[in-house]
Amino acid sequence: MATREKKFKQAAWTYFAYGVIYWLGGLYLATRGIAIGRGALWFVLGAIFIVVFPWLISRGARGTGYLWFTRVLTLLVAYRAFEVGRVALAPKFRAVPLPGGGEIPMALGAAIFFLITLATAAMLARAAWAPRS
Repeated sequence: MATREKKFKQAAWTYFAYGVIYWLGGLYLATRGIAIGRGALWFVLGAIFIVVFPWLISRGARGTGYLWFTRVLTLLVAYRAFEVGRVALAPKFRAVPLPGGGEIPMALGAAIFFLITLATAAMLARAAWAPRS
């Protein structure tokens, strides 16, 4: 069984992977004119989140502030999963072009990302509400 500290490390790596997928996916959609144009500020903030948030999560077993950061982030990621699930059920576009040609139905892409987001929320929750040893 994983220790509490190990759970936070695993959650941090999971969030890092989720962040990279989310960031690159958003960047790709923006270059295709599909994502909402949030500009360079969100691109830079996204990069900072990918670096800083996993570091804060990994420290969750060490202090109350880090623990509560992880708990709040868990709820925010769960809400994001809900919103992505709504897109999967009612996509705004029929399909999204793939790099190198072809396309993927937006509902399918959103459903895949919903599962990734839900898994991230589960890993965060597993760490954030792990019993203290």
